[in-house]
Amino acid sequence: MTASFRIGRVAGVEVGVNWSVLIIFVLIAWLLAAGRLPAGYPGRPGWAYLVAGLSAAIVFFAGLLAHEVSHAVLARRNGVEVDGITLWVFGGMARLRGEASSPGVEARIAGVGPLVSLLIGFGFVAVAAALAASGQHGLVLGTVRWLAGINLLLAVFNLLPAAPLDGGRLLRAGLWKWRGDRTWAAVAAARAGRAFGVLLIVFGLAQLLSGGLLGGLWLMLIGWFIVSAAVAEERQAAVGSALAGLRVIDVMTPQPATVPADLTVADFVDNYLWRARHSSFPLVDGAHPAGLITLGRIKQVPPQQRASTRLRDVACSLDEVVVAFPDESIMELVPRLSENKDGRALVVSDDDLVGIVSPSDVSRAVQQASLRQRFPRRPGR
Repeated sequence: MTASFRIGRVAGVEVGVNWSVLIIFVLIAWLLAAGRLPAGYPGRPGWAYLVAGLSAAIVFFAGLLAHEVSHAVLARRNGVEVDGITLWVFGGMARLRGEASSPGVEARIAGVGPLVSLLIGFGFVAVAAALAASGQHGLVLGTVRWLAGINLLLAVFNLLPAAPLDGGRLLRAGLWKWRGDRTWAAVAAARAGRAFGVLLIVFGLAQLLSGGLLGGLWLMLIGWFIVSAAVAEERQAAVGSALAGLRVIDVMTPQPATVPADLTVADFVDNYLWRARHSSFPLVDGAHPAGLITLGRIKQVPPQQRASTRLRDVACSLDEVVVAFPDESIMELVPRLSENKDGRALVVSDDDLVGIVSPSDVSRAVQQASLRQRFPRRPGR
């Protein structure tokens, strides 16, 4: 899930929107304008239903954004960095960098989102009650009632104890507090999420077979997403357990093969590529890092232009490269690696290049940790 375009910053947090949001936006507006509102409030002109449907969809996503922003703001106040927020077809996701420092912090960050949705829902309930008391029974009242119901439903759904829902995070915090084992709690919450996702898929399939095409497909899609996310969280918990306590210096490849940034692509291919047999090379100006060149970027240079193209012109610039430090926790680096399209990090000490970290380095560290757990070192060795 990545942002297709950015819409700005809210409360200091960068907000992006995935193209898939257009699907649910159009679906909400159409279901309201062509179905629910005409059925409940007949006799209005078509443009009125369209305006009401579009307005409801816009306000719904504004509430969803408020839900995610609340997670991000509280995370920052509790020392957890936030890379941004992305809205997409299944709602929204605040991208947190790092983990909560305690079960209490975890619970606060997870619980504030549903709380905001509840407050928004009850706010619309109050507005609907005021409109009804004043004698308003038209499209405005119907739209407000729908917004009240959907926000309350969003809050309740997110409180279900299944990761990656907010309720799953609350479950993880509770289990972590109870057992004192973050990894065990994360795995248990993820498995609860996987079971819940499978249940949604089964219910969706049953609804689909009974004639509820749209509702059945939607339940199955949500169930599939929850299962996929839960499996990913369980895997992430296992990786986190394996890498706990390791620093970048423990995982990196030290003193990697480097190439001058001003070397031409032709010279690089003829004199460096086949000899070193790596898939990525740090670029250097003297001893200082200047970027990163990968085989994927080399392939984008037409053969007839290789002799006149310098590596620095096609490489990932230093501003785009993930930079790490030897004493940095490897668990703080892993999320940044996944966000960089080249998937590598240059390790720098006193402005000098001392190592490189690739996905294979992280994978090797995980495998070694797994072997140590399976075959513990014998006493005296």
